[in-house]
Amino acid sequence: MAKVGVVGTTSWGTTLGIILARRGLSVALWARSEAEATTIRKDGQNVRFVPGVEFPPCMSVTASADEALGDAELAIIAVPSSTLRENVRKVRDSLGKSTVVVSATKGLEVGTGKRISQMLEEELPSTAATGICALSGPNLASEIVEGKPSSTVIASKNADAAEKAQQIINSPRFRVYTNDDIIGVELGGALKNIIALGAGICDGLSYGDNAKAAFLTRGLAEIARLGVAAGANPLTLAGLAGMGDLIATCSSALSRNHHVGEQLAAGKSLDEIRRSMVNVAEGVTTTAAAITLADRLGVEMPITRATYDVLFDEVPLDEAISNLLGRAPRPE
Repeated sequence: MAKVGVVGTTSWGTTLGIILARRGLSVALWARSEAEATTIRKDGQNVRFVPGVEFPPCMSVTASADEALGDAELAIIAVPSSTLRENVRKVRDSLGKSTVVVSATKGLEVGTGKRISQMLEEELPSTAATGICALSGPNLASEIVEGKPSSTVIASKNADAAEKAQQIINSPRFRVYTNDDIIGVELGGALKNIIALGAGICDGLSYGDNAKAAFLTRGLAEIARLGVAAGANPLTLAGLAGMGDLIATCSSALSRNHHVGEQLAAGKSLDEIRRSMVNVAEGVTTTAAAITLADRLGVEMPITRATYDVLFDEVPLDEAISNLLGRAPRPE
């Protein structure tokens, strides 16, 4: 059976490790410190991020990158986008030349607007960079670790790498599709988190189903505009990594970004909300990064800009909403 190394003790990284280990694969979860690795090993579970779920016998935890990744056929990167470069620099020398690298991070880099695969291409050795893939879709970790049926997409410019990752990760309860449009898959997964913030605000303000449906639809149009301008296939954004992920993230109480939106609607500050959360809501930083990318490509993104105004410029919600609704009518 294949060996898999997982970089990141996040809820998503841990979940992917668990579901693969349940199938008998040898999985090594890399922790950033020996203290963290020791605690998780002692508990037999990730109490902080995936409490109550015991690790399968063939899942190990180590602070050694060589142990986790040295002979792995597949390396999964599942860390927040804000710490991705830092973490990759710590493990990149341990990756084998034939290891397929799969990013499970949904975000963009603040300041550059770069996608995760672009960051990995810059940080990894050229031999490893040729096999970079991105995993994205409607993947709420807590449902997947419970064994509920789910689907995802693995995209890569390297078809062989995507198919190898598909073969290793696919299971009857976690169906994996491949796609050669890594731009569309990554942008769909990242940008839907921005729309999820607004969906949470809609629900928090009890705006109703009509408003939320309209918001999601216009949000998807905005994602597609930026995606196409960046080189994505628009059909990708109508698939699992686009519409599918958007629906799940904007409608589920399990969504971190939807939660942030609801809390904003309740009058809480962004700092207060962030301090109360264990996990990272990627939509916040992605909003800033998306503005950078949209400005570079000359793409109009009114929802994203309104979200930025609320998050970073302290524009009141009612004012931001009025500005959106007061825009000049135009053809759809």
